[in-house]
Amino acid sequence: MKALVITRFGGPEVLELQQVPDAHPAPEQLLVKVEAGGLNFADLLTARGGYAGTPKPPLTAGREFAGIELGKAESSGRRVMGYTQWAAFAEKTVAQRNLLWPVPENWTAEQGAAFPVNFFTAYFAYWKAGLIVQPVVQSNDKPAGARVLIHAVAGGVGTAAVEIGKLLGIEMYGTSSSDDKLARVRELGLQHGINYKQRDYVEAIKDLTGGEGVDAVFEMLGGEHVAKSVKCVRDFGRVIVYGAATGETPQLDTRLLYAKGASVHGLWLSYLSANRPLMQSAWKQLSEWLAAGKLHPVIGKVFPLEQAREAYTLMQEGKNYGKIVLKIG
Repeated sequence: MKALVITRFGGPEVLELQQVPDAHPAPEQLLVKVEAGGLNFADLLTARGGYAGTPKPPLTAGREFAGIELGKAESSGRRVMGYTQWAAFAEKTVAQRNLLWPVPENWTAEQGAAFPVNFFTAYFAYWKAGLIVQPVVQSNDKPAGARVLIHAVAGGVGTAAVEIGKLLGIEMYGTSSSDDKLARVRELGLQHGINYKQRDYVEAIKDLTGGEGVDAVFEMLGGEHVAKSVKCVRDFGRVIVYGAATGETPQLDTRLLYAKGASVHGLWLSYLSANRPLMQSAWKQLSEWLAAGKLHPVIGKVFPLEQAREAYTLMQEGKNYGKIVLKIG
């Protein structure tokens, strides 16, 4: 079968379309004919060799996909979207049964491929921030109570977090490098956009909240931004760290946490996905929102698999809005 192979560790230039052996499911897995794959920052790290647990190359790229479930007679036909650690960007892939979910009837394969990583990550960020167990109630269309700062708000996880935050009644602040991107995310429900190239977001949050700060920050930049994000929270606030897009090691002097009783929490979907009860609980809520038509993946651009290098380059340069999707089948 045809697959996108990471031939060695490096940038987008290491990606090649190759013929590889067919995928064969283990007893707890299902075989899927892949139609589309969702590109994530973790895929960039995997190609570079910087993602924890990455096997030595060559290996097939991709961890998120949508397609048609294949039964023993290759006639099951159920449309599914799924999550796996590797090998999603191929004509066929395998995934654990509990990590496959039905694609909504009116969705394309591209929309399905743009859902799992972004929306489960965003959901768990709100959960880790303590905002899912007791969601904030909206009154007169005005968010009441909780505030969240979302870094890279125009990206895949960022736009998903805005959609979920709107449903929870959260007052949302978001950072981006582009006024145009911020304007587009405001249409999704973001109330406060901060162009970090024009203004320091710590000062912006201080001004916008009257010096109080936010209840949680969704942080995936790394480097100095973990400490800067802590400065944005109010008493007992939480910083949810789920990445390091700058490529810099997160820096934090834990003494900074004392004055506010603040805390920093790690979030790694690769780890959480192995917890079946937790994933089932998240899917129960996400599927209810899906059934009500309240969640819609934001897709910035779709590339054919043959242009995977261009897709990776676009993400690497940080120029994408929403999700980048690869058309495979």
